[in-house]
Amino acid sequence: MTDTLHLDKRQRAMLAEMGVRVWSPMSEAAVIDAPAGEIEQPHSFVAASDLAKAEPVPTIIQRPEGIDQMGWSALQSTVSSCQACTLCGARHNTVFGVGALAAEGEAPQVDWLIVGEAPGEEEDLQGEPFVGQAGELLDNMLGAMSLSRTGARKPEGGGVYIANVLKCRPPGNRNPKPEEVAQCLPYLERQVALLKPKMILAMGRFAVQALLRDSVPELEGTPYGKLRGRVYQYQNVPVVVTYHPAYVLRNLPEKAKVWADLCLAMAHLKGSE
Repeated sequence: MTDTLHLDKRQRAMLAEMGVRVWSPMSEAAVIDAPAGEIEQPHSFVAASDLAKAEPVPTIIQRPEGIDQMGWSALQSTVSSCQACTLCGARHNTVFGVGALAAEGEAPQVDWLIVGEAPGEEEDLQGEPFVGQAGELLDNMLGAMSLSRTGARKPEGGGVYIANVLKCRPPGNRNPKPEEVAQCLPYLERQVALLKPKMILAMGRFAVQALLRDSVPELEGTPYGKLRGRVYQYQNVPVVVTYHPAYVLRNLPEKAKVWADLCLAMAHLKGSE
């Protein structure tokens, strides 16, 4: 078989009926425009039946006004029905967040807010952030801090809420696009305002960029590792930067650095009480 088949639509449809898969080379422009890390090979195998049908384009609806005035229930409902960007077309669930139990309609009372980047496949299916192996590692981190993802705040402190910058999964777990972050960020901003945490742990570059873009000069050009070891501010809440658990699973020696970051956050929180 030659590397490239010049087939018209009818011929491709016939091959699709027979279950024949057609090799479709990716154009040079597609490779250049693709997000970093998304292109692993210079070509892909595509079913002819997939070539004959285009994915439906979701209806984009402008975000409602007044997000900065919403209560917890209204914010959660708005996120669950959001269609402000194309990510709504492929999601199974929005991922609002998870944390300490609270009275119906009220934001949980927490000292800690953990902010990740975007839901992955399992998060999209379950509607909860940080599940799977990355979630297990995060739970272990919290356990080492005498915390848990659903534990309530006690008189001596505690209480955790976990959220992502994006509330919908990017297809194929690709990096979030700037326009997607722009549409979702007001939801996170309001979550922070309602939760009133005493400490934010920013996990992953896109979480850090979303939270610190207005307060850290030359943020995008700074190596991620150099952002660690300091306490920043977001909405007057201290922020500590650390590695995302998914990254740590691929780079196990970095666990020691994450523990150092958590110790910094705990020490700062204790010193501010």
